[in-house]
Amino acid sequence: MRSASVGFQCPECVSEGNRSVRSARTVFGGRVTAGAARVTQGLIGLNVLVFLVGAGVADRVERFGNLALALSSQPPPHLIGVSQGEYYRLVTSAFLHAGILHIMFNMFALVQIGPLLEQALGRVRFLTLYLLSAIGGSVAGYVLAPPNQPSVGASGAIFGLFGAYYVVVRRLGGETGAIVTLLVINLVITFTVPSIDWRAHLGGLVTGAVVAAAFAYAPRGPRQAQLQAAAAILVGLAMVVAVVLRTSQLTG
Repeated sequence: MRSASVGFQCPECVSEGNRSVRSARTVFGGRVTAGAARVTQGLIGLNVLVFLVGAGVADRVERFGNLALALSSQPPPHLIGVSQGEYYRLVTSAFLHAGILHIMFNMFALVQIGPLLEQALGRVRFLTLYLLSAIGGSVAGYVLAPPNQPSVGASGAIFGLFGAYYVVVRRLGGETGAIVTLLVINLVITFTVPSIDWRAHLGGLVTGAVVAAAFAYAPRGPRQAQLQAAAAILVGLAMVVAVVLRTSQLTG
């Protein structure tokens, strides 16, 4: 038996009562969690781990980067590309970085904005947002970039978080001036530095904003989570259609 405010309760009764208590939720339906931003920390750790492991692989960009390749390009035998079935590149490329400064800038942005969005959206929705933004950036690069141009980096996901942060802050009635300024600065850099893949940045930005809007403006109630999940699935399906059409164009 356990002591209670009045008398005693059996352990089974306490467990049953705990199961009937609803967990606290954010405005967007995410579960309120105390402590550190675990998903953000995990994503940073994964990006750093991939960077360290891949540092000794000379052709990591060619093997795992976002690379389309057309049939007419006559690539070396070991370069196949997304269009030939290496669809994993759309994911792996988002966790690769070209150098130490590349990953430092991306992880700095993630550590600044990630915990804020993770707290607002909840861990599951935040992870969904990040992954869809990352893949959205890769898909945009696959569809719009020259077929023989490789691309790597978490920037698509980071721009997705920028777009999501704007949507979330606006939905909560907060001041959006700071994030708009940050976006403008980063977009100027995106379009002025030749080595930056602007397609991935814009793809991630649009994807993140759309997913965040679905999460933020889904009506609150028992079907909120279902509507949010359906929106995320639709975004994913739109990416699949874009990849199929681009693959048909490159291989047809």
